[in-house]
Amino acid sequence: MFDNRLKALRKADKRRPTQQAMADLLGISRQGYAKYENGESQPDFETVKKLSEYFDVSIDYLITGNEHHKSEDAMWRKFLDPKTEIFFKDLQSAPDEKIEELIRFWEFIKERDK
Repeated sequence: MFDNRLKALRKADKRRPTQQAMADLLGISRQGYAKYENGESQPDFETVKKLSEYFDVSIDYLITGNEHHKSEDAMWRKFLDPKTEIFFKDLQSAPDEKIEELIRFWEFIKERDK
């Protein structure tokens, strides 16, 4: 799940960032960052993008745990849009095979609409 991966990345990082340091990086309160790690709140696309860049992992990895897939930012921007936020919440508890199916479906739609 996103919260577990985020916490694990922070704790494993050789820079040893605290929750406060991460909050400062993101321009939010420490309590706001802690809610991400505790699964109480979901970040928007820009925040997830900053986290992926800081930890040098893909957005796919942060959200789905899939290390071998890298979807376009445009796809995640749409998924993390507050209007479609329900999808992100559902992704957290979805089995890996359902997440992969959803990514493939989304990529099919993008290709179809080109």
